[in-house]
Amino acid sequence: MHHSRFHFKLIPLAVVSTCFGSAAFAEDSMPSSQGGLQIVSPVVVTATRAAQRSFDLPVAIDLVDKENIQNGLPQMTLSESLIRVPGITAQNRTQMAQDPQISTRGFGARSAFGVRGVRLYVDGIPLSFPDGSGQPGSVDLGVMQGIEVMRGPFSALYGNSSGGVVQLLTENAPPGHELSAGVLFGSYNTRRENARAAGTADGLEYLINYSNYSSDGYRDHSRNKKEQGTAKFRFNLSEDTKLTTLINWFDQKADDPLGLTRAEVRADHNQAAPSAYRADTRVSRSQTQVGFNLEHKINDNNSINLISYVGTRRNEQYLSISQVNGNGRASSIDREFWGADLRWNNKGELISRPYSISLGLTYGKMNDDRLDIEAVNGIKTGTLNRDEENIATNSDQYIQAQWSVLDSLDLHFGARRTKVKLEVDDHRGTNDGSVTYEKTTPVYGVVWKVSPIWNIYANYGKGFETPTFAEAAYATVTPAVTGPNLGLKPSESRNFEVGTKAFIGSNTVANLTLFNVRTDDEIVVQQNLNNNVTYMNASKTKRNGVELSIDSKFANNISLFGSYTLLRAKFDDTYSYPVTRFGNTTINTVQSGNYIPGTYRSQIYGEIAWKHQASGFNTAFEARHNSKVYTDDQNSDSARSYTLFNIRAGFQQKLQNWRFSEYVRVENIFDKDYIGSIRVNDGNRRFYEPAAGRNWLLGLNATYIF
Repeated sequence: MHHSRFHFKLIPLAVVSTCFGSAAFAEDSMPSSQGGLQIVSPVVVTATRAAQRSFDLPVAIDLVDKENIQNGLPQMTLSESLIRVPGITAQNRTQMAQDPQISTRGFGARSAFGVRGVRLYVDGIPLSFPDGSGQPGSVDLGVMQGIEVMRGPFSALYGNSSGGVVQLLTENAPPGHELSAGVLFGSYNTRRENARAAGTADGLEYLINYSNYSSDGYRDHSRNKKEQGTAKFRFNLSEDTKLTTLINWFDQKADDPLGLTRAEVRADHNQAAPSAYRADTRVSRSQTQVGFNLEHKINDNNSINLISYVGTRRNEQYLSISQVNGNGRASSIDREFWGADLRWNNKGELISRPYSISLGLTYGKMNDDRLDIEAVNGIKTGTLNRDEENIATNSDQYIQAQWSVLDSLDLHFGARRTKVKLEVDDHRGTNDGSVTYEKTTPVYGVVWKVSPIWNIYANYGKGFETPTFAEAAYATVTPAVTGPNLGLKPSESRNFEVGTKAFIGSNTVANLTLFNVRTDDEIVVQQNLNNNVTYMNASKTKRNGVELSIDSKFANNISLFGSYTLLRAKFDDTYSYPVTRFGNTTINTVQSGNYIPGTYRSQIYGEIAWKHQASGFNTAFEARHNSKVYTDDQNSDSARSYTLFNIRAGFQQKLQNWRFSEYVRVENIFDKDYIGSIRVNDGNRRFYEPAAGRNWLLGLNATYIF
């Protein structure tokens, strides 16, 4: 392994402003024209990088609040909370060796490892790396106040690979001091303990959280363990200057049960693939990320933010490359990464009409030492397959502006110039190379405020997605593994969106969005064989669909929430490509009109909840439906549709300085057999990752307030 050349003292550290966390969860109200009733709308920051009512923005953006992140959930994977958001596919793989499958409007559905096509942030700090890959496993959901999910053209203002943006926002410290602890028990010997301290004193706000999670897993050979910690400190240096520090750390080990064939699923739903045992497929990973954010208000009209971050990541994964013996590989990555974002914000009046503008410079770099060593029965043999250094950098400039030209009409504009460079330094001297991608992506939006309770909006923009290092790793995998594949082109898209947001009466808000996306050179899986994956460019694809959400509050603390997504993600041109397996080469043809694998035509989520304030009791009944999903580009096989029902309930009590809470959750209460996620274009037709049957969680928490 190569020694680190990373010098922390030379790199500015930073983490994004706590103003994200405080602003995003306020509720702004305005008088209704109907009887003086008050109508509220959540305030979000991701769309314009400033706190604004989501109702007034020309974007499809949703907020998942703290209650729907933490209450009655294991708080281990983003898919737990994102399933309620329209336009988002968030599949729990029922094993922790791989990150959840998260895609938006079909972007990222191809991913075999990690998250692609969706930008991930926590308090403004990228969880997506310069090459566009993302690993959300570092997120500590136990300290999240909310999650903002933005889809559509304005996502491009966050840079490469932004079919959508998922931003997680941490809690702010309470005004006093508090200590809390909790424990969770569940099916499959699941257990989590957590401890937390938070408070405010002498201009310092602090929040420290630690959790320890373990589970045997639903499927065989899926045992996992994860320790995680978060520390957040905010220093109020003066009335106009704030400094925030955020530290995230986790260490994880998990067995990988791999995918199953259709016959294996029918025979035993929770079994692992036989090759998973023979090669002892598993992963160990750890990551530390730390930084600071300096936020300074120059005057009433101008402010600046200096944001930067630095971190290390270690990932070692044992993979199977044979279905008949214990032959495999140990693939490891030692990663060092850092980045910075300097932004100036200005607001004022232009022709006596208010405007706001943000100008920013962003730089990011990651340096990977990659090794691939042959392994037999899960033990390294010492034969080296890969020994190289991968370096990815991005240097971007962006502008985003808003101008209220009329009381009833807002114009939005933005553009980002992105430059991404991938470099491969093969220490064996055979596969050196580099490639640079550059693109300017403009976006335009308009909001017509028809009335105080009804807005209509439209926007258009271009998208840009470069290959990740995982996608450019190999040019071919059969008959021999070769690499890298630096000839992959970036995909480029044209995105159009129209929508409406309306308050219905005094208790209901509804959002409706229609979108159309056309993409050239879509990056797709060419072949996924024995954990060696190659990618290629398809010709053209198209996506169109509808997103709808309705949120209602009724008397006696009863609430209803529902979301619906219709997505038609298809190949828009017939093309053919060669595939070699066991020495035989065949030509695969993808027909125009085939569905993009991994995309669901329809998704529905519904929830009815009730709180009894006097007793502290709360409960909710959830329903979820996903249509069938195709497993490969030829649409030769699919996983059938499914409908699930879940229920949760809890109590909260206050006793002097103590707060107590207890909750129970039962998922899949009718014990439905279904496929939780698929492995796209698997060459051995091991497409299927079965999900858990009926399972339960029981949690207890206690907090003492000083």
